Amino acid sequence: MADVNIAPSQDGPYMVSGPVTLSDVDGREIPHSDQMALCRCGHSNNKPFCDATHLTIDFDGTLKNEQHPSRIVSLYRW
Repeated sequence: MADVNIAPSQDGPYMVSGPVTLSDVDGREIPHSDQMALCRCGHSNNKPFCDATHLTIDFDGTLKNEQHPSRIVSLYRW
């Protein structure tokens, strides 16, 4: 089985690679390539995919701990 990798880019989208199934809220599969960029800023006109709007809105993608704002939060801490 091939590996799936999901990683946030600096102040940009989540970069996804590998065999994943992407579905909408109704469970319908959304077609995509094996490599895709998913919107993280919330302003894409092509959601769930990135359309580079983050570049025009000065998106800050830093993950911060709300209880301790000076600390960066790991995306992988559940």
